[in-house]
Amino acid sequence: MKKHSPWSWVPSLYFAEGLPYVVVMTLAVVMYKKLEVSNAEIALYTSWLYFPWVIKPLWSPFVDLIRTKRWWIWAMQLLIGGGMAGVAFMIPMDFYLQATLAFFWLMAFSSATHDIAADGFYMLGLDEEKQAFFIGIRNTCYRIAMLTGQGLLVMIAGTLEELTGRIPFAWSITFFILAGLMIALSLWHRFILPYPKTDAARLNLSAAHILKEFGNTFASFFRKKGIGFALLFMLTYRLGESQLLKLASPFLLDKAEAGGLGLSTTEVGMAYGIVGVICLLLGGILGGITLSRYGLKRCIWPMALAISLPNLVYLYMAYALPESFVTVNICVGIEQFGYGFGFTAYTMYLMLFAEGEYKTSHYALSTGFMALGMMLPGMVSGWIQEQIGYQHFFIWVMICCIPAYLVIPFLKLNDRR
Repeated sequence: MKKHSPWSWVPSLYFAEGLPYVVVMTLAVVMYKKLEVSNAEIALYTSWLYFPWVIKPLWSPFVDLIRTKRWWIWAMQLLIGGGMAGVAFMIPMDFYLQATLAFFWLMAFSSATHDIAADGFYMLGLDEEKQAFFIGIRNTCYRIAMLTGQGLLVMIAGTLEELTGRIPFAWSITFFILAGLMIALSLWHRFILPYPKTDAARLNLSAAHILKEFGNTFASFFRKKGIGFALLFMLTYRLGESQLLKLASPFLLDKAEAGGLGLSTTEVGMAYGIVGVICLLLGGILGGITLSRYGLKRCIWPMALAISLPNLVYLYMAYALPESFVTVNICVGIEQFGYGFGFTAYTMYLMLFAEGEYKTSHYALSTGFMALGMMLPGMVSGWIQEQIGYQHFFIWVMICCIPAYLVIPFLKLNDRR
């Protein structure tokens, strides 16, 4: 059988991994805001969509047991494409909120399952040398998907809004475009992905055996030294950002009388999706270089400050209500650069904490707690904002950065590069 170059499938695989995540977590927020859903409902419902990533470790062993990872990849991509088409069909309906949320849930569970299969297939389809070579390529393509979802697609929807004057129609067309793209990716991977010999359903293992092994890995995770402070750190490091993330786009879109900046959909796509993502990438690259040179122990405090202090730009914008679009872009860029720089310390800590016999499973559990730390605060963030307004809400976001500072001195860190 013809062996395809990794260049033919690694970039497209990780673009396909990032696209549904950004659609569920970010694009849905902008869409619901333009469809005049309240901030409290937007934050509550879209934060619930984190749940599949919270519990992802619970069913990841069965992806190994049932069928092949290759099959899971293209099947989940096809299902995600169907979910996007479902959203497109339901937007014009009177009951669009309940119907679209059902399809977003389908996309979220399918995307979380796809993540498991894609990351496993990457290790099976490439030898160690190629894995190392393509690690930067896959991360870049994932970020390109983020740029597409937060920037290009929002701008397409905004342009259609302006051309047609029909907001539901504009977003319906946008999701039809998304559905076509995702289904095309599924068909591409159905034929282009290689067939690694090690990618086979492990028929010699029973479900009972898998559950027993998972029980062992789960128990050993909670027996790790310093687990209490580690869990507090996982849950609080992004406490401020988890709430800011859900209200940033609504703040930019809301009119001045509601305390927002009154930007158009296209302008939000440019500011938060293009300028913001570029600065996020730059911050992540600089963060990785800094960590590799100085180690986590020396970097944890500067990076913890970097992920939280730039949130002050939203507090500034809430009080100053700048009319200059350039000023807004600068503020969004500063915040996203700080997030990209500071998040590298968090990722490194999760990797180091997971080290041991069950490294892969423990890392998956850690990312589950990370998702839980995003989901729970995000659920109430919209209600809090509606009660106290944008100005006081962004003060609240800054206060929520303090708990992580209180936990950091108790973490067990080392100077590994």
